[in-house]
Amino acid sequence: MSKSRCPICDAAMPGNWQDYPDYPFCSRRCRVIDLGRWLGEDYRVPDPTPPNDRSSPADGD
Repeated sequence: MSKSRCPICDAAMPGNWQDYPDYPFCSRRCRVIDLGRWLGEDYRVPDPTPPNDRSSPADGD
C-alpha cells in the first residue's frame, strides 16, 4: 500500500487507489479544478522548437 496525495489540495489518500473513484484526485471537486486549469490554459506543454527556428509557410520559400 503506497501513500498518495491529491495533486490539487495535497490531501492524504490512505488505502488503495481503488478506494478513490476520481483517482489521482481525492474528490470530484479536485478533478473539476484540474480540468478547469487545463481548459484555462494554466497548464501548457512547452514547444521544443527555439523561437529563431520557427518558420511559417508564408515566409516566401
